Amino acid sequence: MNKKQKKMLIRIVIAAVMMVSFHFIPIDGYFRFGLYMIPYLIIGYDILKKAGLGIWNRQVFDENFLMAIATVGAIVIAITGGGDYTEAIAVMLFYQIGELFQSYAVGKSRRNISELMDIRPDYANVEHEGDMEQIDPDEVEVGTIIVVRPGEKVPIDGIVVEGSSSLNTTALTGESLPRDIRVGEEITSGCINMTGLLRVRTTKEFGESTVSKILDLVENASSRKSKSENFISKFAKIYTPTVCYGALALAVLPPVIRMVLLDLSPAWGDWIYRALTFLVISCPCALVISIPLSFFAGIGGAGNAGILIKGSNYLETLSKVGYVVMDKTGTLTKGVFEVSGIHHNTMPEEKLLYYAAHAESASSHPISRSIIKAFGKDIDYTKVTDIQEISGHGVVACVDGVKVAAGNDKLMKQLTIDYEPCYATGTLVHVAVDGIYAGHMVISDVIKENAKTAIAALKETGIKKTIMLTGDAEGVAKEVAGELAVDEVYSELLPQDKVTKVEEIIQSKEKNQMLVFVGDGINDAPVLSRADVGIAMGAMGSDAAIEAADVVLMDDDPTKIATAIRHSKRCLRIVYQNIVFALGIKGICLILGALGIANMWLAIFADVGVMVIAVLNAIRALFVKKNQ
Repeated sequence: MNKKQKKMLIRIVIAAVMMVSFHFIPIDGYFRFGLYMIPYLIIGYDILKKAGLGIWNRQVFDENFLMAIATVGAIVIAITGGGDYTEAIAVMLFYQIGELFQSYAVGKSRRNISELMDIRPDYANVEHEGDMEQIDPDEVEVGTIIVVRPGEKVPIDGIVVEGSSSLNTTALTGESLPRDIRVGEEITSGCINMTGLLRVRTTKEFGESTVSKILDLVENASSRKSKSENFISKFAKIYTPTVCYGALALAVLPPVIRMVLLDLSPAWGDWIYRALTFLVISCPCALVISIPLSFFAGIGGAGNAGILIKGSNYLETLSKVGYVVMDKTGTLTKGVFEVSGIHHNTMPEEKLLYYAAHAESASSHPISRSIIKAFGKDIDYTKVTDIQEISGHGVVACVDGVKVAAGNDKLMKQLTIDYEPCYATGTLVHVAVDGIYAGHMVISDVIKENAKTAIAALKETGIKKTIMLTGDAEGVAKEVAGELAVDEVYSELLPQDKVTKVEEIIQSKEKNQMLVFVGDGINDAPVLSRADVGIAMGAMGSDAAIEAADVVLMDDDPTKIATAIRHSKRCLRIVYQNIVFALGIKGICLILGALGIANMWLAIFADVGVMVIAVLNAIRALFVKKNQ
């Protein structure tokens, strides 16, 4: 509980004790009025002040105005002998209790998110003339060697140049299992170094590093409101003045009708009391507070589980997903390729690998990395010139002055080079040296252990169809899709072909069914942007993923796709429960208040009680369950 909340709790306790104590003091008249005004002003002065400022700024109709009018009216009725001062104080008292409860619930949600925000580093260690200097991460330039000691946060993305350690990645991935890091491996900002001292060469400025982008993503999530939140905001703007005018009509029209048409006593006090009760009941706090809180808590809970959702609009859209389209490499497979065979080679394998590895040396594609790894020696970049990467085909380069082409069937056809087909399962990389076919390598990817479980989990959530898109060969794609029980598969697609295919699926799907695309976020940015919701997989170090995707999974666990969808559906259920509950209870109580059956105490329950129950229900969205 923060300082402001503690202060409010003290005010509530003092006002409650005074209200109960004064009830037993046998006094009347203005002295009684003066005594009761003390707890009333202690508990309600800020509400009265806000209501006055709202009137001054011509923004009259809000919950502060409703509370002020209702309680001041109740005091006037009490002065005339038609009511009790305790009712006015109780309305303010319980309203403030509800506000305190709501403040605590929002604080709990914020603390949940702040655990993720805590990944922001306070400093970076830079060695200067033999001494360790702590400087602001924003001041560290690219290429600087920084030192990360055990127990410290990694401040900036980079590559380990000295040392080995285990990293706690919980704040980024939601997973408690430590990750080992060694020399030459990339290290991501936001992780906590657990064991050994590391020296890291920074590869990005702090503003471009993973931790900075994640913080920006979370901080701006609340700016993207869902349709439900926008509806509640518009609803409140119409609803509040409507009930105020309704209460005014209830206070004036029945007495006038009784007096003029029925020749009866107008009973002004009775009808004004009903109108005031009507105002208290009608306060829209339960909806205005609990709906945004449900989405806020949902985003916070997902963030703690390593699922970063960029806005409540995406959380709402996820609940309506009917089609899940996935990239293969890095999403359903590990993206860890290995050269599993060399066939039809017209030169020694070592020589073939030499040419292919040098030609692929400038590419960061997993297949290129696997060829370089299979070569097993350092690349001499001085021997490579005129590198040309042809998207979806392969690369052409000069190695030792000889033209080398390495790529798929399409590249060989484009260069009019006869090649040998292969029926082995895997990705083929054909190599031609000086225009003559030199053989091909079979490169195999490994399916993730939990990929099959992930597909099954998606179908359990009610997904209508799972679809896999890949640039890989048809045989490889069908084998992976068959093993994982994916409904449809489209292979040999260029990046632009994936966009076209997704657009075709969007055109053919049912209008109320949303489409999710899941990719690695590096070369899938156009498709991630085109889908109703783009989810980036395995994106701990991917700038493209954080920029292009609407949802970022901070590890490469495909089962979290289903978890995100289940979580979104649960959040929406909570939202709808609160809407139906709040409107239902208030509707019944408003009718009872207008008929004179409900008194001010029932009005307090209809306002504060409903708000507290709705807020309690909303904070359930903080908790993410794998099987909801």
